[in-house]
Amino acid sequence: MFVAIRNTPRDYAWGSTNDIADFLGVAPSGGPEAELWLGAHPGSPAQIVPGDGAPAYPDLGAWIVAEPERALGPALAAGGRLPFLLKVLAAGAPLSLQAHPTPAQAEAGFARDESEGIAIDAWDRNYKDRFHKPELIVAVSEEFDALSGFRPTTEVDGVLAVLRAADAASGAPDPGALDLLASHLAAEDGLAATVEWLLRDGRGGDTGEASWVVDRVVALAASAEAADSPYAASFATVGDLAVAYPGDPGIVISLLLNRVRLRRGEALYLAAGNIHAYLRGLGIELMAASDNVLRGGLTPKHIDVSELLEVLDVTPIAPPRLAPEATSPGVETFRPDVPDFVLHRVDPGAAGDAGAEVPIDGPAIVLAEGGGIRLGGRGGATGLVRGGAVYVTPDEGVLRVSGDGVAWIATTGRAEAS
Repeated sequence: MFVAIRNTPRDYAWGSTNDIADFLGVAPSGGPEAELWLGAHPGSPAQIVPGDGAPAYPDLGAWIVAEPERALGPALAAGGRLPFLLKVLAAGAPLSLQAHPTPAQAEAGFARDESEGIAIDAWDRNYKDRFHKPELIVAVSEEFDALSGFRPTTEVDGVLAVLRAADAASGAPDPGALDLLASHLAAEDGLAATVEWLLRDGRGGDTGEASWVVDRVVALAASAEAADSPYAASFATVGDLAVAYPGDPGIVISLLLNRVRLRRGEALYLAAGNIHAYLRGLGIELMAASDNVLRGGLTPKHIDVSELLEVLDVTPIAPPRLAPEATSPGVETFRPDVPDFVLHRVDPGAAGDAGAEVPIDGPAIVLAEGGGIRLGGRGGATGLVRGGAVYVTPDEGVLRVSGDGVAWIATTGRAEAS
């Protein structure tokens, strides 16, 4: 069964004013458009487009509650939820630093918040549901910039060395701030200790030692030494963050993280505990359907430092890129190590006259990019214009894709994980 769906972009302040509208082929709203949600998450469930044969419900969430077997298929009906959420994400300005919990951490955290009687919409509520929230982002714009994961220790040392050289070359050297930062990094569990100190000391105004370090790092990041260094992109990001979030300790934390630039079609996979922030660009984001976010700076919102540190994975890593697999002609598959979701990018023009095929054994959501596409399954068929989206029930089995556009197909990873 093919069910046409649509939604209104979320107007978060960091959103681009035109990228989502351009993707959809519609006029911009005039305000920021940050995320287009295509799924059943209660925060913004996709609306069902009325029409012949369409389920008589306002949105996917209501339909799934009323008819789980029909909407989800027998494998997921007992759980009563769509396990993934597809988004078009357009960052016109940096998002907050954040990390997400493991399934066990989410379950325990949700139970704890419930037992303490914290309202589900309270500003200081950490866990909105019982589920983890791994994420995959694929660049649609020619460039997509992000911070993701703690960078290797040698790079942290290199960043500090550049800052020290810039300080020594300045008209008024002040190495004390850098000495203080280095002393925290040199402590046992130095990355975690440094993040904790910056967040606890640096969010109380401009009187703490961390604020001194933030101010000095921002000044040095604008130096010629920083601009000529191997970490020039990271130092330029410091300047951008200082404009967006002046005085925020997350500015210094950003230098401890991998600064990643994705080219169109490249992806990051953000597993539990990965601290990250999207900086700028348009992407297709696919995640487990959860709203559990532990923030770590670059935000005026609630930060629970203790809970963040429980969730945070401070193991230094290379940027967590996820390369696609060429699974069939015209089909690239992004397959993370979780059963909640898998993402296919389908270019039917590259598959020849027969078009492309993608097998599904769970529900799917298909989004058209760039032009129109035609979808066929075991029981039905439909067409999508540029920016159009459709929900597909698992009984369709195999999706045959043709047309001039590109199809993004989000579905469950059950077959891949079994």
